[in-house]
Amino acid sequence: MFVGIGTVINVIAIISGAALGVLLGNKMSEKTRSLAMDVLGAITLIAAAGAIKALWDQELIQYLPDGAPLLVVLASLLLGGLLGSLLKIEERLEVMGTGLKKRFDKDGKSPFVEGFVSASLLFVIGPLAILGSISDGMSTGIEQLTLKSILDFFTSIAFAAALGWGVALSALPVGIYQFAWTGVGFGLGAILEPYQVSAMTATGGVLLLGIALKLLNIKKIAIGNLLPALALAPLFALLARAI
Repeated sequence: MFVGIGTVINVIAIISGAALGVLLGNKMSEKTRSLAMDVLGAITLIAAAGAIKALWDQELIQYLPDGAPLLVVLASLLLGGLLGSLLKIEERLEVMGTGLKKRFDKDGKSPFVEGFVSASLLFVIGPLAILGSISDGMSTGIEQLTLKSILDFFTSIAFAAALGWGVALSALPVGIYQFAWTGVGFGLGAILEPYQVSAMTATGGVLLLGIALKLLNIKKIAIGNLLPALALAPLFALLARAI
């Protein structure tokens, strides 16, 4: 095997799942598609709860002062949101999706942009994307990315059934993002301590919660602008430990 094979498998899983989802989606009524979106939103809520639970991980509680874990997540989200807003990440993702829509979905029969943006965000959020890619880069195994690929395959089926081909093209930013972390793993080795992973996981859980609220049509949140919080969480956890 070669370095990066884990991400290649992940990309293939997303595209394959999306293709299957589109085939199924074409046979679904609008009412059934709406139900599929509601189910996906509910499942994303469960995933968010599982990730946010990392706030109470023993590693985080042991290495950080009392009350610091929640403050780390809060600071990461606030500063990350500010940075993301300045960089206009959400807007850039939507512009990218719109450009791809004009090229690949000219008839406009599917909610292409929503599928591309939502799937892209969902597939890059979480520790598996980062830690699995780093492990791949260090040639210490692709088990984490294999697990992520299985999860993304079934998720992309559900997304594409409701949102169309935009989900398949989300494999592009996912591949770029994970290959970047594979490069980090190849060049720097393991860079995150367990308590930093927990901080990042909890922060990602809040972002997942935002996606779930959007999928359920409860609240639209610019999740893309909060992505820098994932990178800031391990850093703030390190600073909190040093206090």
